[in-house]
Amino acid sequence: MQHATVRILFLVPYPPGRAPSQRFRFEQYLDILTAAGHQYQLAPFISVATWNILYKPGQAAAKAWGILSGFARRIGLLFQLPAYDFVFIHREAAPLGPPVLEWIISRLLRKKVIYDFDDAIWLANTSEVNKVAAGLKWHHKTASICGWARRNSCGNNYLAAYARQFNPDVVVNPTTIDTVHLHNQVRDQSVPGRLVIGWTGTHSTLKYLDQVVPVLAKLEAEGLDFEFRVISNQPPQFPLRSLVFLPWRKETEIADLLGFHVGLMPLEDDPWAKGKCAFKALQYMALGVPALVSPVGMNTEVVQHGHNGFVCATAAEWEASLRALLADAGLRQRLGQAARATIEARYSVTSNTANFLGLFR
Repeated sequence: MQHATVRILFLVPYPPGRAPSQRFRFEQYLDILTAAGHQYQLAPFISVATWNILYKPGQAAAKAWGILSGFARRIGLLFQLPAYDFVFIHREAAPLGPPVLEWIISRLLRKKVIYDFDDAIWLANTSEVNKVAAGLKWHHKTASICGWARRNSCGNNYLAAYARQFNPDVVVNPTTIDTVHLHNQVRDQSVPGRLVIGWTGTHSTLKYLDQVVPVLAKLEAEGLDFEFRVISNQPPQFPLRSLVFLPWRKETEIADLLGFHVGLMPLEDDPWAKGKCAFKALQYMALGVPALVSPVGMNTEVVQHGHNGFVCATAAEWEASLRALLADAGLRQRLGQAARATIEARYSVTSNTANFLGLFR
């Protein structure tokens, strides 16, 4: 049976292929949309040039011009909206100020809005890099946009519960892994070599590693031989001999992650972390790498302790789990295989395709 063509405008913060939230929440479904007979346009707020300087110190004038240019592009897009059936807004239509654009799109122009978010973005989460702009972020606009949307697409149950306060039409649309085209290899834990404990993430989440660093330092002091590999956009400052920093690069992302024997995802138990979608754990697990996670938010939904990874609430539990995995390749292999099976069954593009396409009904 032929379905009518749906035309979708994606209003997104960043240029395609750069931001993990965009890559793993909807960009990897774009070919699937086309195959289903639909049409789409991606409209990033930030240009590539602005993205390249956005998280670097200085260049305030260039950043300000990039933001103003983004607003100009958004205003221009308003005149194109009649051509689209749906407007998919990821996080927000513009990074600063009240939700004027969202109001115009949903209320004045009466477009069907799919509102998608994968963090507790109604909370302020200020870092040194963004503290100047934080006062202009207008975090409380999230509630209004949830209420105006035709449907809310939320990364986990915690976020969905928030959205349901303002709109009953909420879909839990998890961040997913493409196990066919991208994360399509599995770590062989039996290959000899120096053991690698790994972590990947942006500079804003490096702080979560502070709780694990003393454990790694203790293992180092006992003479255990391992590498602590951190993949990020900025080098960390940890007093560890085992620390090896790798700059994140899209071209080598999978190969770099496949070097891990064990993957870490510590979090602090706070309202912001509760909104996290366990993305680091999902990436490790898809490659057959056991994940060690804090019992916060979605982590305990994804990781079943002793089956496909370990859930660690205290320093003693982090230490015991690391010792067990470093000492036993068979254990790493068993947990890694179960981890891969979990991703394929519940958190893969393949398993979530019908759910994603259902957003546009």
